[in-house]
Parts: sequence; C-alpha cells; structure tokens
Amino acid sequence: MPQITIVGLGPGGAQYLTREAWQVLNGADEIWLRTLHHPGIEELPQRIQLFTFDACYEEEATFEQVYMRIATEVLELGRREQGVIYAVPGHPLVGESAVLQILRDARAVGVSTQVVAGISFIEQVLTALEVDALDGLQIMDALAVMALQHPPLNPDFPALIGQIYSQAVASELKMTLMYQYSDEHEVVLVDGAGTTAQQLRRLPLYELDRFPVGLLSALYVPPLPVHNCSFEVFQATIARLRAPGGCPWDRQQTHKSLRDNLLEETYEVLEAIDRGDEAALQEELGDLLLQVVLHAQIATEYGEFRMADIIAGIDAKLRYRHPHVWGEVEVADAAEVCLNWEALKRQEREEQDQPEHSLLDGVPGSLPALAQAYAYGNRAKNVGVTSDIEVLQVRVRERLSGLENARPEMRTVQFGELLFALVDWACWLEIDPESALREANLRFAQSFQAIEAAAQQQGLSLVELNEDERLTLHAI
Repeated sequence: MPQITIVGLGPGGAQYLTREAWQVLNGADEIWLRTLHHPGIEELPQRIQLFTFDACYEEEATFEQVYMRIATEVLELGRREQGVIYAVPGHPLVGESAVLQILRDARAVGVSTQVVAGISFIEQVLTALEVDALDGLQIMDALAVMALQHPPLNPDFPALIGQIYSQAVASELKMTLMYQYSDEHEVVLVDGAGTTAQQLRRLPLYELDRFPVGLLSALYVPPLPVHNCSFEVFQATIARLRAPGGCPWDRQQTHKSLRDNLLEETYEVLEAIDRGDEAALQEELGDLLLQVVLHAQIATEYGEFRMADIIAGIDAKLRYRHPHVWGEVEVADAAEVCLNWEALKRQEREEQDQPEHSLLDGVPGSLPALAQAYAYGNRAKNVGVTSDIEVLQVRVRERLSGLENARPEMRTVQFGELLFALVDWACWLEIDPESALREANLRFAQSFQAIEAAAQQQGLSLVELNEDERLTLHAI
C-alpha cells in the first residue's frame, strides 16, 4: 500500500539517529531529502539512491512556495506503489512547515503516513546551555519573530529562537527583539549544537548580526533581569489582590465603584504628558493600566468577559478599520483614513443591528464639554458638513461681538456659541482644544507661581504688588 514515511535525521551525525530511524533508512532503496546540507547524510549506506529538494530553494521566490512545492511533490511520490521516504533534519515536527502540509494533504486524499521521530536541535541546545525546557522556555522560529514589529515573547521567561540561517535574518530579528529587550541584554548565540563544531557565544543583543550565523544557528534569550515585567504576571498580581485572602479594598470594588478612579488616573496621565515628564508618564500609565486590568479581573470573576476577549476585540477592530494596512485598500492621506474609519464604523453598527441614527452617535455624553465639542466638530468636518476656515473666522468674530452686546440672560448662550465656534476653528487647524487649554493652564500656573515666589522674596503678598506687576500677572 502506498505510504509516505517521514524520517527525522537528528541534529548531527548518525549517532543521533534513533534506532527506528536507522532501520527505516538502512532498509530503503531511495531516500528523498529536504536538503543535502546535513552532517549525517554522508554516513548513510552508499547503496541508497539519494534525491534532494535543494533546487526548490533556488527556483522559488518565497519559503511558502518552497514548502508548498515540496509538499506537492512528496504527495505525488507517496502515491507510487513503493511510496516514498522523505527525510528531514532534526525532528519532522520541529521547524518543518512542509511536513505539516504533507500530513494534511495526505489525510485529505487517503494516503497513509508515518512519522519517525528524531532528536531536534532543541535537545542539543538545551544540553549545551544546561537549561530546563520546562522552566517556562518559549520556542519560536526566527522568521516568525522577525516578521513582527514586536516580539510575541513573555520577558519573564527564557526564549529559544531557531533557524537564524543568515545575517539578514539575524539583523531583522535583533531589531524586533529590541522592542522588548534592551540593547545590552545578554543573549547566547548557539552554533552547531550537538556537532563537533558546537560553539556558544555570549554577547549583547545589539551585536547579534555582527557574528557569522548559518543553518545550525539558534539564539537563547534569557529573561529580563527585572522580574515581574510581563503583562501576564501583572494579571496574576491583580487576580491575587482580588482572591480570598487578598486585599479587602480591592475585593470589594466593582465596575461602578472604580469609575472615579479611572477618570482620575486618565487625567493624571494627561497632566504628565502636558508637563513633558517622561518618568511621571511611565508611572501614570502604570496606574491607568491597573484600572484596565482590575476591570478585566472583575469581569472575569463574574463571567462577563476576559482579558483575552478585550485584546482580541480591539485587535480585530483595528485590523478591520485599517484595510489600507491589512488589506488591499489604498488611501491618499490621513483625511481619507478618517473617512474610511467613519464608513467602517457605520457598517459595523449595521452588521450588529445597531444602525446609526446620527453621525454624532457614539460620542460619550460624559466627556468634558470642550472635548465633546471637538469630537462633534471633527465628525462634521470629516464629512464636509462644517464651513470652511474663512467662514469660521467670521463666526468667531460675530460671536465675540454678540457677547459684548448680549442681554445678561443671553450671555451664557452667546459665550457657549463663542466657545463652540473656537472649537470648530481648532478642528480646521488640527489643534486639540482640550490639550491646548490644558497647556495654557500649565503655563499660567507656572507663571503665577513664579510671581508668587518673587513676591515672597520681597516679603509681599500678591495684593501688595505694584500696578505693573499685577498687570503682568493679569496678562499671562
């Protein structure tokens, strides 16, 4: 009966072949190899006819095309009466994408398969490093990591990254890892694990692409020296606070009781941004993150939703609303991005049976008035409803004039109209009025406090300053 037999050749010479693998290979008349570039090939019996798929790497444009072609050809060979023996370096299910495709395709057409295990590069690297794989070791393919803008690794645990086969891969991998680890973070470059040419090189991360790498290169990334810096560990900390025997205050909190805390922490983040204080911003973002995770933990306990649901939801939303990044849509500029964004949001509501009654739906009623006006103005501007900037300038002057002549009972209305016109103007100038006013408040406070300090040095109160100094304060 036709069969596809997939054999792992191990990481090095014939001494690393399992007894089962040796029996299968020794009894074969022909063997199809993914590559001849393996130290154990020359130790196979000379009578065996060897074929290789090395040419695929030269003839195909991408690895995906290489693996697909190999899978297709192996499946065809497996349909023969004698079947086929396909041999790969290491273990057939460690870093061998074509093997997975072969198994899926063979199952779909009813061709029998057998996987003969082999020692992978992982065991040899663990031996060389004297590392326990069950101590939280994360194992990744270098190509998968380098294709991302941020490494999908938990920095509280070690990581092993395989298949660093070229300097280009090493360079891209280094740049991705630097989003999680410092430039000076010590890593271990492992070459030829399990072979006579085995070499371990400890180096700072930024030097990764300055040393030769090849088909037998892997990278060991130790955890960060500062513990408890991963998102998952932080979630565990919050869960412990909420658990029996945890903190009485945290245990009694609800979504509603934390509302004021969330608002306060948000404004403290804004204040740190306005001051340009990076250290304070780091701390305040942590406090804000605490609120998010605490709400997620409360929801988890009551079966409402989990943190994974929050992340999956916002990730899906971002990808859906950025078809110019994750799709085929082309945009000319940021303004066109905003138009697409609003159109996609309307489409989402329709699909969820929540049709929009107004373009302004979704702007929170609890927003500060200035921020709410800005949101309204931007939505109107994005669909071309508002006037052009010259008309807005006239409106501001008219509202200012109207305020001067308004009856006392109409002054609040006129002043509100003036503020809204100013916010509309800010929309056209692409200025966030909330931020602009907060920055002006900060400048006023700094100047006010400076004059206070000057008065105190003279032994005076603010009311005792001379007229010129009071006018200076008034003009701030």
